[in-house]
Amino acid sequence: MNHPDDARFMRAAIALSQRGAGRTAPNPNVGCLIVNDGMIVGRGWTQPGGRPHAEAHALHQAGERSYGATAYVTLEPCFHISSRGPRCAELLHQAGISRLVIAATDPDPRTNGQSIDWLREQGMEVAVGIMADEARTAMAPFFTRQLLRRPSVTLKLGLSLDGCIALADGSSQWITGPAARAHAHLERARHDAILVGRGTWWADNPRLDVRLPGLEDRSPLRYLLGHGDAPDGWGIIHDPTDIASFPDTVGSLMVEGGAMAAAAFLAADLVDRLVLYRAPIIIGGGRGAVADIGLADLGLAHGRWRLADRRQLGDDAMEIYQRVRNA
Repeated sequence: MNHPDDARFMRAAIALSQRGAGRTAPNPNVGCLIVNDGMIVGRGWTQPGGRPHAEAHALHQAGERSYGATAYVTLEPCFHISSRGPRCAELLHQAGISRLVIAATDPDPRTNGQSIDWLREQGMEVAVGIMADEARTAMAPFFTRQLLRRPSVTLKLGLSLDGCIALADGSSQWITGPAARAHAHLERARHDAILVGRGTWWADNPRLDVRLPGLEDRSPLRYLLGHGDAPDGWGIIHDPTDIASFPDTVGSLMVEGGAMAAAAFLAADLVDRLVLYRAPIIIGGGRGAVADIGLADLGLAHGRWRLADRRQLGDDAMEIYQRVRNA
């Protein structure tokens, strides 16, 4: 049975889960709240490297106040035996949690519904499916790995109102303002790896690090799309489909430039999320954001993207789109 405050507390748990984004792969970045008598007594999110899990983190903070409480978890608690730590389903039961609210079930066959069944057998009330879509979006790297066997991919583009990413001569600093650029660095910090095409690397020699105070250690692994040797400290792939061979510690990839790399990933239908920063400028005759993707029928372009977020960042507008998939 759902309670009136379930969505409010689950929304907070999903927000907590984002503290682990880009730091937990191959484990999911889960969020957990422990609520007793209407008060939050424990907060947890998956820690860097994947352990402790969010539930263990929140239960440790709550202590004895966990007894008789409700736990809000963005993903079904793990049920499989691991040398790295106890099963979260057992931890919740041992702590005396009386009610468990789960956003999304775990697609991992080692858990997939087993925690729910076992906890109900132990007498715990379990509600499932509260804000499930939002939770799956927040844990996209884990779900993409489980269901599509590859990292989730974000394509980031900073462009003018007329869709250009640079002047005709390639000059691109700066199209967007400082607020949008800072947000782009935050996006980098939330990804395990980042990629540009060889042309962008030759033209800009980008560092692709995170330059936000306090987040410098969150700089992602760097990859190049192209042929030939990789620069020192970089990995290289020759085709977008090669991301399927990335180690499972790379749960998310950010594609940052340029037009050919963007087109290659779009043409291969490997982009799961678009982050667009639009500056209020018109360039005219500049370099387009995306090269040819082989679209032969305009009708096929419709219905593929869903607007997920829109906000103002200084003078610039940011839009985030999610790829609409059946799987």
